[in-house]
Amino acid sequence: MTQAPTTRLLYSQDGFPVFQNRMYASVEDARNCPKGDIRLVEDLTTGLVRNDAFDPALVDYDASYQNEQANSAPFRAHLEWAADLITRHMGSDNLVEVGCGKGTFLEMLADRGVSITGFDPTYEGDNPLIEKCYFGPELGLEARGMILRHVLEHIPDPYAFLCQLRDANGGGGLIYIEVPCLDWICEGRCWFDIFYEHVNYFRLSDFGKMFGSVMTMGRCFGGQYLYVIADLGSLRPPEYDPANTAPFPDDFTQTLDDIAATTTPADVIWGGASKGVIYALLAARAGAPVKAVIDINPNKQQRYLAGTGLQVRAPQDVLPGLPPAARILIMNPNYSAEIRQMSDNAFTYVEVGK
Repeated sequence: MTQAPTTRLLYSQDGFPVFQNRMYASVEDARNCPKGDIRLVEDLTTGLVRNDAFDPALVDYDASYQNEQANSAPFRAHLEWAADLITRHMGSDNLVEVGCGKGTFLEMLADRGVSITGFDPTYEGDNPLIEKCYFGPELGLEARGMILRHVLEHIPDPYAFLCQLRDANGGGGLIYIEVPCLDWICEGRCWFDIFYEHVNYFRLSDFGKMFGSVMTMGRCFGGQYLYVIADLGSLRPPEYDPANTAPFPDDFTQTLDDIAATTTPADVIWGGASKGVIYALLAARAGAPVKAVIDINPNKQQRYLAGTGLQVRAPQDVLPGLPPAARILIMNPNYSAEIRQMSDNAFTYVEVGK
């Protein structure tokens, strides 16, 4: 008897950088970075979407991982919005941020008078509010609310991880979750928004299946992210719904297939983070390499992107040498107004993915 399939293949690519946000000191190191494959599948038991080729042994975050976006005013505005939402629903006492990274969001909340503790084993600063370890039951803490921003997409078994957080927190408590939105990726055919280190790709319906009690949920940051505030005590196993399958379009890579015909030799990427890394990589493979990469994050400048080895440079180091006909490829449309202002609106601007 033929066994029924347990997954449905949605999308595949080979040789992606394991860390699209790890910066390198040389072109050679960047091009020879660790790589892994993408095999996005829909699980026909849970209905969740994951990279079936993900190997957690390849993933080791360190100080060269640069994912800080708070240098940009639009992203700071998003963080303020998230802080307002969290304090409105969770209050300002006894909060915990799991996977707080470099502590930017935690410190923003603390500056508002929020009583909060952060946990992240990779944290390298000296803020006494942040513990350099994982959150677990051995700590003896029971938070009123937990914050999980851009962590769950990196976890191989997200439901089991949420169960661990629930149990470590005494069986309940509220949780704020923020993750990238699979529907946004599919709607815009954003092939440059699929990354190796993102094991999971979520839809709002996934959280409706996993939580029996949801305070609020929706899309934010221009539709690119999902947010949910739910009761951890209401967790339940997600189940596949054949009437609500993952909406992966057949023409997902159409713009990538056409890219060689539309790219010019003077094309410049603005945004040396995840989107820019994958766009540059697949564009080069399609025979349409970009001229340069701009980013305002000083920790990225003069370093090199994983995969292509392109050097990231400051705006003032690139813009004066560009011809008037140059195209600036804006990797994230949320930053369009800021980018146009910083470049005196002097070029042709393409909002990639719109």
